[in-house]
Amino acid sequence: MIGFVGIAMIFVMVFGGYLAAGGKMGIILKSLPFEFTMIGGAAAGAFVISNDVAAIKHTLKDISRVFKGPRWKPEDYKDLLCLLFELIRQARQNAVALEEHIETPDESVIFTKYPRILADREAVELICDTMRSASMNYDDPHKVEEVLEKRIEASFHRAQHPSHALQTVADGLPALGIVAAVLGVIKTMGSIDQPPEILGKLIGGALVGTFLGVFLAYGLVGPFANKLKTVVEEDAHFYQLIREVLVANLHNHSTNICIEVGRQNTPGHVRPSYSTLEAALKDLKKDAA
Repeated sequence: MIGFVGIAMIFVMVFGGYLAAGGKMGIILKSLPFEFTMIGGAAAGAFVISNDVAAIKHTLKDISRVFKGPRWKPEDYKDLLCLLFELIRQARQNAVALEEHIETPDESVIFTKYPRILADREAVELICDTMRSASMNYDDPHKVEEVLEKRIEASFHRAQHPSHALQTVADGLPALGIVAAVLGVIKTMGSIDQPPEILGKLIGGALVGTFLGVFLAYGLVGPFANKLKTVVEEDAHFYQLIREVLVANLHNHSTNICIEVGRQNTPGHVRPSYSTLEAALKDLKKDAA
């Protein structure tokens, strides 16, 4: 919702200020379809050239996240800590029984309690692969931690690509606006014998290209890229939390300490309180009893 409010503010302030200053929308509206076709079409073509099909689909899909915000909410962080608590406790009580949960998570009675987490294949595979490594009696937890860090970094890099692609488009839009404006000037020079009132409209139409390129770059596409980057960075904390808890488990800390390490490393605005998490863990213990 806040994204739509921002867009509305941009249009109201820019065009409202223009009209309040005595500007007329006639020239802009007349030239806008042609200028937008040139600038928007060229930007779309450059975007297609510089990205493969998978990246294009990924970027178009992620644009909605500008308005939806981060995927993971405070409740999801609490559920993740509860899920990891159950898995670590199961691993220490009966390592053999843990295999059915990490080998077939879709059928696991533990994973199915948390459908939002189960639906994210990256999170599930990260948990299962690391728990599987722990069951192989790795003698150096630091090696597993290094593998985890590289895996999360690679995933984060892929997730950042749509924001980089949009930012590249934003960087090119002002130049494409100049291209459209130059074409407008060329058109004007072909009518140099016309009276001043006609030439004025032609020059004004040409300048719409410059305006549109800069407006789209700094008013819409650039902010979209920045917001998408922020959302991806926010969601990355979810996977960092998995790493923190599972690495603590590899160091043989107690189950409660592992979970508390994760809770303490969760960003404050999504971190469950100690009492809230403790109550949720007590409920899990009662259900298991």
